[in-house]
Parts: sequence; C-alpha cells; structure tokens
Amino acid sequence: MRLIDTFPTNEINGFRYRAGRVFPFGATLDASGAVNFSIYSKEATGCTLVLYHHGQDKPFLEIPFPDEFRIGDVYTMMVYGINTETTEYGYRFDGPYYPGKGLLFDKNRVLLDPYAKSVSGRCVWGREHDPLAPFQYRGQVIAEDYAWEGDKPLEYRSSDLIIYEMHVRSFTKNENSNVRHKGTYNGIIDKIPYLKELGVNCIELLPVFEFDEFENSREINGKTLYNYWGYSTVAFFAPKAGYAASARFGMQADEFKNLVKTLHKNGIEVILDVVFNHTAEGNENGPYISYRGIDNRTYYLLTPEGYYYNFSGCGNTMNCNDPVVRNMVIDCLRYWVTAYHVDGFRFDLASILTRDENGAPMMNPPLLDSISHDAVLGRSILIAEAWDAGGLYQVGSFPSWGRWYEWNGKYRDCLRKFIKGEGGCAPELFHRIRGSEDMYGLRGSSFSVNFITCHDGFTLYDLVSYNEKHNLDNGEDNRDGTNDNESWNCGTEGDTDDTGILSLRYRQMKNMLTILLTSRGIPMMLSGDEFANTQWGNNNAYCQDSEISWLDWALLKKNKNLFSYVKKLVSIRNEHPVLRTEYFDNGNNGTGYPELSFHGTKAWDIDQGAPGLVFGYMFAEDHIKYGTKEDCFIYVAVNAHWEDHCFELPSLPDGFSWYLALEAYQDGPSGRETKLTDRRSFTLGQRSTAVLMGKKKK
Repeated sequence: MRLIDTFPTNEINGFRYRAGRVFPFGATLDASGAVNFSIYSKEATGCTLVLYHHGQDKPFLEIPFPDEFRIGDVYTMMVYGINTETTEYGYRFDGPYYPGKGLLFDKNRVLLDPYAKSVSGRCVWGREHDPLAPFQYRGQVIAEDYAWEGDKPLEYRSSDLIIYEMHVRSFTKNENSNVRHKGTYNGIIDKIPYLKELGVNCIELLPVFEFDEFENSREINGKTLYNYWGYSTVAFFAPKAGYAASARFGMQADEFKNLVKTLHKNGIEVILDVVFNHTAEGNENGPYISYRGIDNRTYYLLTPEGYYYNFSGCGNTMNCNDPVVRNMVIDCLRYWVTAYHVDGFRFDLASILTRDENGAPMMNPPLLDSISHDAVLGRSILIAEAWDAGGLYQVGSFPSWGRWYEWNGKYRDCLRKFIKGEGGCAPELFHRIRGSEDMYGLRGSSFSVNFITCHDGFTLYDLVSYNEKHNLDNGEDNRDGTNDNESWNCGTEGDTDDTGILSLRYRQMKNMLTILLTSRGIPMMLSGDEFANTQWGNNNAYCQDSEISWLDWALLKKNKNLFSYVKKLVSIRNEHPVLRTEYFDNGNNGTGYPELSFHGTKAWDIDQGAPGLVFGYMFAEDHIKYGTKEDCFIYVAVNAHWEDHCFELPSLPDGFSWYLALEAYQDGPSGRETKLTDRRSFTLGQRSTAVLMGKKKK
C-alpha cells in the first residue's frame, strides 16, 4: 500500500474521511483518534453514515459511502475528528422495497448498527422515549481501555459448578436489599459476601444485552408493565445501560466489567443468558430498529411470501445458520469473552439454532458446530435450553460435540412430580440422581444442568404453596404462563397461618433441594429460593418491575433456618468430590463399595424399576481416588410418603459410624453432625429427607 493511501482523501463539513478497514465490524476507535465504521448489507444499493450530537433530533452530518468504500458486501469508512463522547451514529440503507419478497429497504429510516457496543439514551431504567421519534436506538463508540489487572475467565471444571440464576434488577431493587445502588451491576457487587456465604461459585444473569423495557409496555390498574426480563434483544454487543448506576456518565460498560472482575476475585464465575433466536423487531408489524432495514432476508427466517417464521413465539426467528448471521453470533460471543471476560453463556430456546432456512432441524447445525470448535470460545461454558416455541424438544439429544450442556427439563419435571407424591416417577428419578446416564451416558453427568425452578415459572416457595397460577397482575386474564406446573399447595392455596401446612411446605422445599444438591450433574438454583422468596403465585413475572419480581430480603431473616439448611447442603457438595464426578462409575471403588448405590427401606434391597415413594442412595467416596483425607460415605434418605418409615442403613467398614448431617424435619442444621446411637437403622418422618455421613469414629 502506498503511504498516501493511509491519509484522508475526502472532506465534508470539516470532517475528513477515507476508505476504512473491513474488520472488525462496528464502530471502532483507532489509535490515531479516528473512528472506523464497517457494516454489512448484501442487498442494499447504497449506505449513508449518519452522525448526531447527543440527544439531538437532527443529524449534524451525513456521509454517503462512495462506491470505492464498498468491499464485497461491506461498507467501510474511516472518519476523523469525531468527538466520540458526544456523538451518536446510525445508518441509512437504500435498496428495493418488495415486502412479498422480504425486501424492506427504506432510505428515510436511520438504523442501529448491529455491532454497536453501546446504545445511547437508555441510561435511566423506566424513562420512556418518544414512541414517534424516528431514531430511538443510536449507537455510541466506546473506548476499550478498561484496566483488568490480570483478570481472566476462571475456567472451573464444569462438574464443580453450583449455578445461581438471577435478574440484575430484581436481585437488589427492593429497599430491604440494603445496597447503595439498588437494581444495578454495582448492587450485585455489594451482595458478593452473601453469595460467598451461600457457597455458590457461578451466577447466571438473565439478559444484559441492551433491550427496551418499554417494548409492549402497558398500564394495568395504574401500574406500568414492562418488558422486564429482557428476552428481546436490541443490541447484542452492548450492555444494558439501565442496569448501571454510572450509565448517566456513559460508564455502563466499565461498571459491568468491574462486576465481572470483582466476582472473579471472589471466586465466582459469570454466565450470560443470551437470546440469539429472535430480536426486538418482532413480526411484519414490528418496528424498524436494525436488521429488518439492513438486510432482512439475511438475518431472518422468512416464508416464501416474505412473512416471518415464528419458532421463538416472539414474532420472528433469526436465520442463525446463514454464514453472515453465524459469524455475527460468534463475533458477539467472542467479544463478551474477550472484552468483558465472561465465563460462559446459556442460550435461550437453543433448539432454534439447529433449524435451517426452512425451519427444519439439522443434524449438524453450522452455528453450533462453529461455536463448539471456536478457538476463542474453547473454554467457555455453553449451556442450551434444548427446546423452542415451535415444538422442538432436544433434551438429551441436543447437538453437542462434547461442548454443550443442557438445562435438564426432565430432571425438573420428574423431581417435582415425585416429591408431591407420584411414586411412579421413582424409576426415572434414579436415573436423574445418577446424572441422567440414560441421556448423557456417552458424555458425562456434568452435561446435565439440574434444576427445580428458574426465572420462568413458580419460585420454590410458590411451587409448594399454589396449585394454580395467579397471574392476573399481568393483565392477560390469567391466560399467560404455563398451566403445567407440577405443583402442590400442601393443603391450602397461598398464604396461611396453619403451622402444619407451613411446616410441610418448608420440608418439601428442603426435600427438593436435598436431592438437587446431592444429584450428579450441575445444580442450578433460582435466586431467593434459599430463603423462600415468593411471587405470590405468579408463574410468569416477565412484565413485573415490582415487589412481585424483586427479592424480599426480609425473608432471609424470617427464614434463616432454611438458608442455613441450604448453605449446609452446598458446603457438603463442595467438600465431597464424589458428588460432583462427571463419570458414570458403576463398579466398586477403593472403599469396597459401589460408588453410587440405591436402597429400599432395607439396605441393598430395591427394585429400581418399580414405583415407590421411599428409598435411599449412598455415595462411597474413595479417599485415594478423590484426594480426600479419608474414605467417607454419604447416605441420603428420601421419604415422599405420608407416613414415617424406618430405614435399615448399609453396614459400614470397621471403625466407621453414621452421623446425621441434615434432616428436613429439623428447623435447621445444628452446626455439628450428630452420631446415631443405632448404627443399623434410622427412622425418617413423613415427607422428609435426611443426609447421613459415614465417617471414622471421632
């Protein structure tokens, strides 16, 4: 290249510009102070860069891309003299408008850059924008100069993870959260001591990519209902500014990076819930934000008539296996790993990512293949919600390449049914406790992400307090939300002062958590379940920016015993690697016992193919194999029956005794394990669980 080619050769209104670099896409600040703009459109006939001063309705500069600035299907330009701290940008695209063919170009519309690293004007949560404004979503250029101080993703073994799912705003928005910046990234930082006390080592954040909380917002009984969860992305490369306490200073990116770095310093990984299956542009009646007006036929799955396939249930479906869209998704994931140091991703309705351009599922989807083998993502956690709204259900069969873990919906459903008294689920539950070997036998138990509750559905307390959903506050006449909850209210719907019912509810919560945290696979808990947080029967709080969604931290004090019980369970799991192994070792180990065995009320006597409500399971931890100080036995007694039962305990080697570590009937752990006076049997009350430890006599 000649030296002269590196200098601007064009000028408009005092701003110099020249042909730019194709990669990276987006708006990138150059070392010289210039900004490189690069954007793809296959079918546009022209593109114009549009620059605004912050908050101004009219642009101060528009620069059409000369023909020589287009390389292949990419428009690229380097512009000098822009004050990036006060400038917003977008694009106009010219081209054919034939809706029946899926072509929707409109040169009068200014569109958001799909690679925008920041979206301006969204710095205050709940501040509504003019719905008639022609350009509501404007890109901003950010400096990638954050001081990471040697931080990097933690790269824990997947089998060692305990995932804690949370919504950034809900976690600390309540006044009783006692944090300074409520409902923000900084608010989570203030709660890190709490997370460490609980013992979790990974948080999974509901969507933090920029979204519009006013999408489909409405007033119901004087209260604004929002797009609260954020499963409708506006900008995949930009953090949600409304979650940042410092967003009014344009520091949302740095605030999120500071959250990740501080969590890492405290041994906690960060997984992002990502939504690549659809965008906020909706169906044929949706708004022009970005993709629709840039290259509609590339970015979306369209019918032959130009309509949008809707496998997401949200109006459109991204054409994720198109090479350009596939590259965008991978660029996005790489960006969050490199620029934000996140540890992994959970993919919403991930089965959509397996569909071809006609919507049919593929055996080897190119996008998933590319992600699985990408060098930058080589050690990132990849979790699939292995189903979609179009009826595709791939739990246990999601294309994996040895990389993809799965939300195990079968685990959730089976455990819920069993604990409420459906003994016919017992044979399946044995598989789930083993780590779902019937589904993941060729991969390993850590490919199963086990959970009871998540953001979508009842909280754990509501699961044992309501037979029916109570979603009237959502303004949809209780039609929204699933009707298939597998819940049981223990005798009374909702709030009650009946001590017997309350006692049963707390046992039922402990029962489910006991099995969850002693099952092989990756356990995931919903934030607040550890202290019986409630949504008062709302099983679809997607629109509720209110006490319905906000964690009530007063319940932590009220339900301290439940919290202590869960904390003890977590500590047992963290202390005993036999509970976390990813291998299906069904033979005897160095202890002389099977590594995992199942029992009836009589030791070693159980028909694992028969229905039942009472059983036990025992882990034998070989100290040589697992690098612990001494052998240990962990026996979990499960009684989902409405009568007490006596368990004959497996005999232990000479010198070992049984100790009671946890019992759901107790208010909480006593702080020390109690040696059983009868080393051969243990009586467990109705609808209860217990954890016993077989150790050398103290």
